[in-house]
Amino acid sequence: MKLNKTIIIGLIFILFSGVIFLTDIFNPIIRPITHLFLMGSSKGKDIMFFGLLGLFLIIPQFIKKDFNPEKYLKISMIVGWFLLICGIILEIMFRLQMGIKLNTIFCAMSSTMSSTSILHTHLLKSILGALLTQIIGPFIQSDINTGVGLYQYVPTFSFLVILLVPILFATLVLAIRNRPWFTSLLLAFFSSCLIIGSIDGGLFGTPALVGIMGLYLVYRNGFYLNHIFYTILGDEKSLEKNEEIQPVYRNRGFKEWRYILNRLLIWFVVIGIIVLRFTVAFAGAEPDYYTVDIANPTGEIDLGNISVEVTDFDNNTNQNKTTYHIDPRYNEMELVNDLKIHLKDSCDYYTVSWNVYSYLEG
Repeated sequence: MKLNKTIIIGLIFILFSGVIFLTDIFNPIIRPITHLFLMGSSKGKDIMFFGLLGLFLIIPQFIKKDFNPEKYLKISMIVGWFLLICGIILEIMFRLQMGIKLNTIFCAMSSTMSSTSILHTHLLKSILGALLTQIIGPFIQSDINTGVGLYQYVPTFSFLVILLVPILFATLVLAIRNRPWFTSLLLAFFSSCLIIGSIDGGLFGTPALVGIMGLYLVYRNGFYLNHIFYTILGDEKSLEKNEEIQPVYRNRGFKEWRYILNRLLIWFVVIGIIVLRFTVAFAGAEPDYYTVDIANPTGEIDLGNISVEVTDFDNNTNQNKTTYHIDPRYNEMELVNDLKIHLKDSCDYYTVSWNVYSYLEG
């Protein structure tokens, strides 16, 4: 295999991923960009994104056997959807197992604080984090949250679901193989987002939606994306090659209405998921006050001036649990992070009820 431009670009991305791991010098430059499609972004997500982007550009170049890329793109979308749906099921199973409400943010306090919720799941991330900690633990910097604190709580079923991630990676590699370089680059980008989203965020997270929507966009409109891009560049050779990859409807006599529906279907699905996310968030919100449950506190807890009501013991779960009701004007994310400071080394975990309304104020 010759060292072509695609492999060189992939190597640059992987090296850049390593630089991000070793230093924070590029954070002010890349973070404002990556946070747009990685849902806030973080050092760990940035490292994964550029590393995966490089791998998705390089590995398909080394596959000699011809595969039908459209077939494996279909399979990738099916596996991707199934993985994201399983992530939500795991969150529900996890809460039933722990005896906590569905509309809560769960924060484990062993090691570093690690949180998870149905709206933004980190359960699968904790399995990957535990594996990485075993392999390169001493080299992982403190500002990279591996989610390992959740590992002891994940349902057994999670270990089967995590196996879908390497399967998804493999099908995506085959989906990228043997395509024009422009759509290969697009698929590498969307595939990286989907892998990250399946591990960190889940179905309702931005990376997963960008990833799954992007795969469908290329699947249904790849021919036109190539045509527009190469026309702008004036690349006649690439335009001729692109003509060999005809859209499905041209080859199979698709009726016009079916063609339009197939191209627009993903937009309706994504809009439906976004509407579902906000419906779940508002339906599960507690606007009157936050309910904060602290499990197995190790001693007297000082939360400053935010506590209102305290319950020392919960007979239903046979667990030592302290409950606080907190002013709903407190921003949800600020509350979660402030509690992390106050409860450091002071409990096993704590939960915070949702209050999406807190993001609408101010």
